[in-house]
Amino acid sequence: MPSTVPASPAAVLASTAVAPPPLPARSTPAAHRGLLARLRRAAPVSPGEQYGAPGNGRSGLISAITVVLLLSLWTLVTAQGWVAPLFLPSPMDVWRQLHDVAVDGFADASLLTHAGWSAMRVFSAFALAVVTAIPVGVLMGVNRVVRGLFDPVIEFYRPLPPLAYLPLVVIWLGIGESSKIVLIYLAMFAPLALSARAGVRSVAIEQIHAAYSMGASRAQVLRHVIAPAALPDILTGMRIAIGFGWTTLVAAEMVAATAGLGFMVLSASKFMVTDVVIMGILVIGAMALAFDLLMRWMERRLVPWKGR
Repeated sequence: MPSTVPASPAAVLASTAVAPPPLPARSTPAAHRGLLARLRRAAPVSPGEQYGAPGNGRSGLISAITVVLLLSLWTLVTAQGWVAPLFLPSPMDVWRQLHDVAVDGFADASLLTHAGWSAMRVFSAFALAVVTAIPVGVLMGVNRVVRGLFDPVIEFYRPLPPLAYLPLVVIWLGIGESSKIVLIYLAMFAPLALSARAGVRSVAIEQIHAAYSMGASRAQVLRHVIAPAALPDILTGMRIAIGFGWTTLVAAEMVAATAGLGFMVLSASKFMVTDVVIMGILVIGAMALAFDLLMRWMERRLVPWKGR
C-alpha cells in the first residue's frame, strides 16, 4: 500500500493563504512635483538645438509674466499709498511725464534731443573701443610681449569706478564732448579687451596643430582658426561693454552737459521731480535693452556654431 506523507505546517499555511489585493498604480514623482517639475523638465528643442542642454527652451512667456507682475506690484503699491508719490510715483504719472517731455521737453531740450545726445556719446565711444580694444585683446592672447605691456594697465584701472578718474579726464581734456566720450570709452575698453583675449585663449590647441600640419602660416592660423573661435567671446564682450557704457553715461554727463538722458535725470533729481527721474532711467534701460537684443540677433547670425 502506498504510504502517505503528512504536509508540513508551512505548506498548509501557504495553501490556505489569501492572495493579497493588487497594489494601486503608483503615481510618478513628476505628478507630485507639479509646476516645479514642469519648469525643471527639459523643454522641446528647436531645430539646431541639443536636447538636454542646460537652459534649453524659450523663456519669453516667463519674462512677460515677470514684467506684468512687477508692473502690477508697482501699481498696487502706489494706488494703496504705501509709498509717497515723492519717492515712487505711479506708472501712469511716469507715462504722462514721458508724453509731456516728448512733446514739451525738459531742461530746454526734447526727449528725442536728450536721447540723441546720449546715443551719440555712447555709440561713438563704443565704436572707438571696438576698433582699439579688440585688436589689443587679440594681440594679448597671441603675443606675450603685448600681454606684458597691457595686462598690468588694464587690470589696474578696470576695477576703478569711472567717477574716480573723472576729475583727471576733465583736467586733461576739458569739459567738452571729448572728455565725456573718453570716460565712456575707458569703461568699455577693459571688458572688450579681456573678452577678446579670453576668446583667443579658448581655442583648442588641436585645431592650431592641425592647421600648422596642413601647411598654414601664422597669419592664416590667426585668421581662419583663432578669429572664428574667438568671435563668440568677442560678441559677448561687446554686449557687456555697451552695458558698462550706459552705466557710465550719467557720470559722463555730469561734466557740463546741456543735453542728454543722464543730464536730464540729474537735473530732475535736483528739483525732486521723481517721475522724470524714473522716466529717464526707463528710457536708458529701454535703449540698452534694444541694443542688446540687436547684438543677440547678430550673434545668432554670425556665430551659429557657438555652444555646438
